[in-house]
Amino acid sequence: MDATIVYDEKDVTKSTVMATIDVAGVDTGEAARDNILKTDSFFDVARYTTATFTSASVEKTASGLKIAGNLTIKGITKPAVLDVDGPTAPVTGMDKKQHVGFSASTTIHRADFGIGSSFPAAVLGDDVKVNIELDVARQ
Repeated sequence: MDATIVYDEKDVTKSTVMATIDVAGVDTGEAARDNILKTDSFFDVARYTTATFTSASVEKTASGLKIAGNLTIKGITKPAVLDVDGPTAPVTGMDKKQHVGFSASTTIHRADFGIGSSFPAAVLGDDVKVNIELDVARQ
């Protein structure tokens, strides 16, 4: 994943996120499954090599942040909300930069993006939980 995160500690509503995920490089640890995920039934990497998320708003919650934005997969854009824990306390990395961590999650409906449409819901559920763990270097 490649991301640009602007985090304003004093006013989180001024924060922004723009992320690009290389779906063509999907690696689940099982080559056969990876090959299926790359087909037009799933991510269609021959036509769409990336998925993107762009924030529209950021708000502070009791447990972290709520980031609302637009998720684009296979050329289809739908609203998505990330529930975020973090940032963690900063630590100095081996690169001598300050690093903070974030954990984010959301649930998407695969049918909204034309993912796995040839599989019945009884075989492949429509709700897909997405978990993201980020280590971010402060610039």
